[in-house]
Amino acid sequence: MNDKTRGGQFLVKETKCEDIFTPEDFNEEQLMMRDSVKEFVDKEIWPYKDRFEKKDYAFTEECMKKAGDLGFLSVAVPEAYGGMGMGFVNTCLVCDYISGATGSFSTAFGAHTGIGTMPITLYGTEAQKLKYVPKLASGEWFGAYCLTEPGAGSDANSGKTKAVLSEDGTHYKITGQKMWISNAGFCSLFIVFARIENDKNITGFIVENDSDNGITMNEEEHKLGIRASSTRQVFFNDTKVPIENMLSERGNGFKIAMNALNVGRIKLAAACLDAQRRVTSNAIKYAIERVQFNTPISQFGAIRYKLAEMATSCYAGESATYRAAKDIEDRIRIRESEGNSHQEAELKGVEEYAIECSILKVAVSEDVQNCADEGIQILGGMGFSEDTPMESAWRDARIARIYEGTNEINRMLSVGMLIKKAFKGHVDLLGPATKVQEELMGIPSFDTPDYSELFAEEKEMIAKLKKAFLMVAGGAVQKYGPELDGHQQLLTAAADILIEIYMAESTILRTEKLAKKEGESNVQEQIAMAKLYLYKAVDIVTQKGKESIISFAEGDEQRMMLMGLRRFTKYTNMPNIVALRELITTKLVAETEYCF
Repeated sequence: MNDKTRGGQFLVKETKCEDIFTPEDFNEEQLMMRDSVKEFVDKEIWPYKDRFEKKDYAFTEECMKKAGDLGFLSVAVPEAYGGMGMGFVNTCLVCDYISGATGSFSTAFGAHTGIGTMPITLYGTEAQKLKYVPKLASGEWFGAYCLTEPGAGSDANSGKTKAVLSEDGTHYKITGQKMWISNAGFCSLFIVFARIENDKNITGFIVENDSDNGITMNEEEHKLGIRASSTRQVFFNDTKVPIENMLSERGNGFKIAMNALNVGRIKLAAACLDAQRRVTSNAIKYAIERVQFNTPISQFGAIRYKLAEMATSCYAGESATYRAAKDIEDRIRIRESEGNSHQEAELKGVEEYAIECSILKVAVSEDVQNCADEGIQILGGMGFSEDTPMESAWRDARIARIYEGTNEINRMLSVGMLIKKAFKGHVDLLGPATKVQEELMGIPSFDTPDYSELFAEEKEMIAKLKKAFLMVAGGAVQKYGPELDGHQQLLTAAADILIEIYMAESTILRTEKLAKKEGESNVQEQIAMAKLYLYKAVDIVTQKGKESIISFAEGDEQRMMLMGLRRFTKYTNMPNIVALRELITTKLVAETEYCF
């Protein structure tokens, strides 16, 4: 297992389908967990969507307590602190299926189990973990995370909140303002970030919620979506925090915040998946029932187009999310086998795949928004009405592109982290990029390839798309060097290429693995989705590659790179994508729901 592909290496190493984890690989325990969570949501959350939309914050808290009673808040918590101690795949699995009914509950759940609890389990002292984590794991207490300030959003380390050591050295006094704090209205403790003196980096603290200790809040924020997610501004005025409640070391707060975001990003991707399934299933049912011109609209090509695309983006999101989740879980186990503590192993395991976490956050958050938008369109006027679940799904989805780092930040991070890994020697980009340059100077092969095996050409296309990225990124690094960070439009275009490569490859590998297990004839719709996704990915790579090249290359270099881009995006046997969509939609309509 130690030769397992490391974070970012998917770009320069061929991955075999047998080496990735897919939703079809869930074991009996995981399937039971999934079914338990679905039963909870279908019984306790979905029938009461109107209460969430009417800003019933008390009901959100009530549902959180029920989730705690069933153990769902404790999946990722080690057994020593009252948790189930399950692996990272299980953590994502629960986050996936518990989050699809409403963004209000999804946000409360994610904020509590992730950034509200995880910093203590991963950075806390033994005493801190024993004191706080069992209460958080059971739902007796709820957690909130205080990082964002009016002047510190994406630039998280620029916060002005101060922590001043008392004269007797027993406690810190925290003073400052935090905003957009999820769960603030019913939390028992805050993870608060403040600056001590003129430290370069902020420091983390565990602060119990006590109104008699200088903690006040504004009223609930009125938001576009996630309406019953408690969101308030929190003010600290000489709030006393015992020195033993400092989280990790002084000045380590920025590191805590960034690592918490890495975990949050892949969990956010997971949290968008069941929302897509539900939106797609509701759209399918409506399209079957809605008759116009004496025909169910599910038979109209324009509607069938939308349903196929919605299902395909969901299938791709599942494929990539669970691939990355298992990679992280395996890396954690490798670290533990090498003697690392659980804390260190999990931190390093997630950090290893920070690139993939950013990719997933961007891709899936944008897919769920598009899916909900098309859901509204299929329902027409009814989709715009509060009487159907579509408009609330659209509103709830919008926040996903903003929190856990905006998608703009994550696009730049994904490419920036990859380049840093290359400079550190963790990912060999130079060797493959040099080979691509040599290939551009050489004469292309005119041999007729053998595409008789399933996905033979598709996997060759993935390999060529990787070359396109290496060509673009390599040229950009040569041109701008360390100043590349200042060219954000170029970075985001390169990121879109990187995102499409990972998502398309994950979808193809999942389907290839499934076809080997079930037989090609039994998974024709999944094969169609994999091919459809790749077809669209090639178009995006072509567009973004061209945009990138003409932004930094000129003359002969530009002509050579554009020629190379055409070579690397040439799809010899392009599939009939209308036929692919027809195949996918026929299955969806027959099953009356998302069924993959």
